[in-house]
Amino acid sequence: MTVMQQNFRLNDNVTIPAVGFGTYLVSNEDAEVAVSTAILNGYRHIDTASGYQNEETVGAGIRAGLNAAGLAREAVFVTAKLWPGNPAWGDTPKTYDQTLAECDLTLARLGLDYVDLYLIHAPYGGSERIAQWRALLELRSTGKARSIGVSNFNTDHLEEVKQAGLSMPDANQVELHPWSQKPELLAYMSKHAIAPIAYSSLVPLSTWRTEEGQASAKTDAMKEDGAIFAEFARKYGVSEAQLLLRWGVQSGYAVLPKSLNPERMRQNIDLAGFEIDAADMAAMNTMDRGEGVAWATGDPSKAD
Repeated sequence: MTVMQQNFRLNDNVTIPAVGFGTYLVSNEDAEVAVSTAILNGYRHIDTASGYQNEETVGAGIRAGLNAAGLAREAVFVTAKLWPGNPAWGDTPKTYDQTLAECDLTLARLGLDYVDLYLIHAPYGGSERIAQWRALLELRSTGKARSIGVSNFNTDHLEEVKQAGLSMPDANQVELHPWSQKPELLAYMSKHAIAPIAYSSLVPLSTWRTEEGQASAKTDAMKEDGAIFAEFARKYGVSEAQLLLRWGVQSGYAVLPKSLNPERMRQNIDLAGFEIDAADMAAMNTMDRGEGVAWATGDPSKAD
């Protein structure tokens, strides 16, 4: 299946497809088939992380999908993430050498020679944060990662990199949706050419993280306030998920929907056939409620 979609630039040599397939909370029992099916349904961007504990099966799905679709490795953009360690969990932050070694382990688990984007998953490295970032710069220079970035970093964490005199990240993957728009962070990132990548774009859906064991910090007010998205979706003749994903892409960042249902997979990547008009974008842009519900950099109990 061929799907037309736009790309966003990460650095001089790398662009990222606007719609990727997320694999957070995709089990090892499901990951290979899900990722392969996603590729067959037009996804050319797969997002995983060592912290998801599914790299081996995601890698198997990438290889199976490439083979079934008759595609070369270069046709699919792959994002992986370093788990930096977290002292709050008794997990010692990784050093420079350990960061390099962990990337090698990720590549081995994925069965790939390189990834297109390698991220520090969270700013938990403390005194090792800059050492970890220096290691990512080395990984980019050696070609093990075509582009590098961070995830869940705020302006203070990004400024730390700047003050160290190092090259800034190519991207920062953060929670972004109409209820969590982070205008100050995005303005800082734009000033420093750091591309935003959104996760948890579908938080406003009533079905978001309703299964047992899937943590959600949505308030009762949020749960009651979904009518506007349903109204707009009806106006454009699309699903609410398509509306929210299109809002993200029109706002200028890549999005990472996840579904194990092939029909919803196809819907989630089919965003080129409509555009949210200026008035509706403006209305959605007034809905910002702050930091978000899927992750908080100061709270290690929340992870994505």
